[in-house]
Amino acid sequence: MVATAATSAFYPLPSSSSDSGAKNTKIGGGSANLGGIKSKSLSSGSLQVKTNAQAPSKVNGSSTGLSTSAGGVKAGDDFSSSHPRTFINQLPDWSMLLAAITTIFLAAEKQWMMLDWKPRRPDMLIDPFGLGRIVQDGLVFTQNFSIRSYEIGADRTASIETLMNHLQETALNHVKTAGLLGDGFGSTPEMCKKNLIWVVTKMRIMVDRYPTWGDTVQVDTWVSASGKNGMRRDWLVYDCKTGDTLTRASSIWVMMNKETRKLSKIPEEVRIEIEPFFMNTAPVIEDDGRRLPKIDDDTADYVRTGLTPKWSDLDVNQHVNNVKYIGWILESAPPPILESHELSSITLEYRRECGRDSVLQSLTAVTGMDVGTLATASDVDCNHLLRFENGAEIVRGRTEWRPKLGNNFRILGHISADRGI
Repeated sequence: MVATAATSAFYPLPSSSSDSGAKNTKIGGGSANLGGIKSKSLSSGSLQVKTNAQAPSKVNGSSTGLSTSAGGVKAGDDFSSSHPRTFINQLPDWSMLLAAITTIFLAAEKQWMMLDWKPRRPDMLIDPFGLGRIVQDGLVFTQNFSIRSYEIGADRTASIETLMNHLQETALNHVKTAGLLGDGFGSTPEMCKKNLIWVVTKMRIMVDRYPTWGDTVQVDTWVSASGKNGMRRDWLVYDCKTGDTLTRASSIWVMMNKETRKLSKIPEEVRIEIEPFFMNTAPVIEDDGRRLPKIDDDTADYVRTGLTPKWSDLDVNQHVNNVKYIGWILESAPPPILESHELSSITLEYRRECGRDSVLQSLTAVTGMDVGTLATASDVDCNHLLRFENGAEIVRGRTEWRPKLGNNFRILGHISADRGI
């Protein structure tokens, strides 16, 4: 019905009286039959489509010998006097119908694309690219991740670096979806105007269980105030299939001037931007009050030297990504622990940033036990230090380790057998 109305509006249908005057087309004294198709009038409800055949009486000044009549028009009649020749009436009727339908669909598509899809409530904010969504009155950002094959280690579980990357990704997508992402790495528009960036000063992660290849996890994150000039960001990671909590994480962030590389107070303009997104909640991991001790060459059990950042280790703010520090710290972790235990928690205190040309050293000290008994120990605690060659501290850390499950030992044994170790 829509197509019929549109066609009638653009191309008026001929009256029924003209149909009665239509005659068969004569070619060589016989009725016109072109491949079994006869010229005749078609009628379907209010939509009438007629096929019109026109043959010129002369071609290059010579008579064609064809006598044609279609719809009461004979060869030799002055057709242009009663029906002006236009582009439209030279098209077959099906083309005009198709053009009308196409016009309707294009107009409908244009109106559809111009609709305002902006959500009316903060808790309805949805990322159109599938990067997550904001829930709980616009204060919590949630995003799902599927554990890929390249994100797991020898135990077939996700690495701590994989989890850290998920935490960082959700933090940035939270800022982006909330409309606060400027040109910097997580910086708001007002922060960009003042050359300010966020830097993490403390991070603590507790892992109850590591996801495996093919698992889907849900990461929730939100922000809260931390003192006068800091911000706390928390995360909770769930197993989408069981709903179990897999990981908890809490971090403290402050502002740094991008040009001077010095810490800065939160300007009032920036505070106005971010405070509407603060939640008044306790951290998901309470501070236990334990200080991270400084270790040196005399107190360290394992030392790894000659660590240098690569170009790929730098973020858009031109400093080493905080996830990379974890990898460097674990470079000096005792091999017996890595083989028989899994990381259950890690605490990091960031003291300095390191640049592209820095050379670092990683130190680890095992606390409370003999190094020779690590493989058979239950829980193991270690202290860590990442420093420059001149001794200046970059990151202090503490890790806690628990024995791997029995199936992890079987997996390790299977892998070792396959490799002939």
